Amino acid sequence: MRVIPVVKMSGTGNDFLMVDNRQRILKEGEAPLLARAACPRRISAGADGVILVEPASQAGHDFKMRIFNADGSEAEMCGNGSRCVAVFAQQIGAGSRAQRIETLAGSLNATVGPDGLFAKVQLSPPSKLEVRRGVDVLGRKCDLYCINTGVPHAIQFVADVAAVDIRATGAAIRYHEVFKPKGTNADFVQLVGQDTIRIRTYERGVEDETFACGTGATAAAIVAGLVHGYRSPVKVLTAGGSTLTIHFEQQGDAVSAPFLEGAVDTIYKGEFYWRQ
Repeated sequence: MRVIPVVKMSGTGNDFLMVDNRQRILKEGEAPLLARAACPRRISAGADGVILVEPASQAGHDFKMRIFNADGSEAEMCGNGSRCVAVFAQQIGAGSRAQRIETLAGSLNATVGPDGLFAKVQLSPPSKLEVRRGVDVLGRKCDLYCINTGVPHAIQFVADVAAVDIRATGAAIRYHEVFKPKGTNADFVQLVGQDTIRIRTYERGVEDETFACGTGATAAAIVAGLVHGYRSPVKVLTAGGSTLTIHFEQQGDAVSAPFLEGAVDTIYKGEFYWRQ
């Protein structure tokens, strides 16, 4: 039995177990095992993933962020996770209010609010929008708008997100042959106002709907700008009932400087008893 200190945090519904791994309490290869043990709900701590704070390997960074999904796979980065890790890093002294975070998807600039209850993160510039028209999804032809905001997303605009069977349709898109071998996150987006959209996301690695997805919200806001003329900032209403605000700069088909802003809550601090 091992005891791992953890802090559970939520970024507008995306919940994570945060681990200070600067002293290497987890050996290389153990984080995927911990994620699979700790993330199941009802029988364990329950979370969308485990996030580690480790020493930066690149100069000019405060620390390195590593995120492991509930299935043990390591993701390139996570939008809401990066907001949570910014607050966590300030709590443990790994960073101040302004931080530069090293991730597998590149460098992120984060700012923690003065009360530590929200954070704003500048994400990597998105990839060029790719439109896949007439994709067969469960026997229906769909137009999917594909963009990478640190991780890949496929966006489908729908009239009512509440009417979508997220598990079935999301999984069909996530594992679709056009996105092999790594797959994609699947986002369903409803236009609800001149500056507001509603989103539901089937998240790769979690293999289920999540209450919020920061990179998905960012991708959806950017695509709404490119396809439907939305202007920054865009408010994104999440499945968990919270609101994320997305800022970006757009010149024609070029989008730069995406920022993800929203609340961060520290749920509890404790110890996870890991039966290996």
